[in-house]
Amino acid sequence: MNDMNMDGFINFFKPPGMTSHQCVAYFRRLLGIKKIGHAGTLDPGAAGVLPICLGKGTKAAAYLLESTKIYRGEMHLGITTDTQDAYGKTSGVFPVEAISRERLEKVMDQFRGGIIQIPPMFSAVKHKGKPLYKLARRGEVVPRKPREAVIFSLEILDVELPRILFQVECSKGTYIRTLAADIGESLGTGAYLSFLLRVQSGPFGIEESYTGEEVSKKIQEGSIGDCILPLDYVFGHFPAVVLREEAFNPFVNGVGQTTARLKNYSVSDKMVRVYSSTGIFLALGEWKKHSGETVLTPKKIFWQA
Repeated sequence: MNDMNMDGFINFFKPPGMTSHQCVAYFRRLLGIKKIGHAGTLDPGAAGVLPICLGKGTKAAAYLLESTKIYRGEMHLGITTDTQDAYGKTSGVFPVEAISRERLEKVMDQFRGGIIQIPPMFSAVKHKGKPLYKLARRGEVVPRKPREAVIFSLEILDVELPRILFQVECSKGTYIRTLAADIGESLGTGAYLSFLLRVQSGPFGIEESYTGEEVSKKIQEGSIGDCILPLDYVFGHFPAVVLREEAFNPFVNGVGQTTARLKNYSVSDKMVRVYSSTGIFLALGEWKKHSGETVLTPKKIFWQA
């Protein structure tokens, strides 16, 4: 397969048991190209949406990492584990009383909005250059810097004690394992995350995701293009700007263009998607003032000759 035909994204349904790194290695072998990455680590035991970036799509990974995520999870009250999920060793057992829905809502309300989390020891965060999980496997516990996260919504879906099914929309870098453990601590029962499914990552939804088997079948049928989303797919929330023909070469070489050299545009404080006069997605751009004129300047160029 040719790298030139493989620029964009695959909305991959990651199965439980694979690390995000293993998913990238899997697609490298499957597609026969090297320039592949992912946009947002998903725990090995978790399943769900993992955007796979292909070719020039790897340039967009940093933007995708900033996007919000939606998860569906289950916390098991009364037990804590050293990994905060079902794959760790039991570290505590506590009685679970009859907890009312009202009390659950009151406790969960404490976790809506801006929160502070301490990254779990079993995580990829580095301490003095070494991933925490490697230290944790040796039985070491080291101080970790608290991190800010935002919980945009946190909804109880079902209660069947000791299990609570919930859905959460959150900012990048949120540890759902830690969220479950912290809620359990606030309830006084302890808890671990017994199940996790990522149902949304930025514009990628689980309903449109592909399993590895489905991607393999598409390759065998010669229709892998059906799975690949275009480069501009992840930037659909930005306004579009079209360059006039004479603005193409200077713009892709880094020269800002005045509005007189644009076919259609809308000046805003957001970044914009920039297209050629023939409809080819070229770059992300931003508006700046220069010598009293409004100028469209390239922010991230995706087009290559």
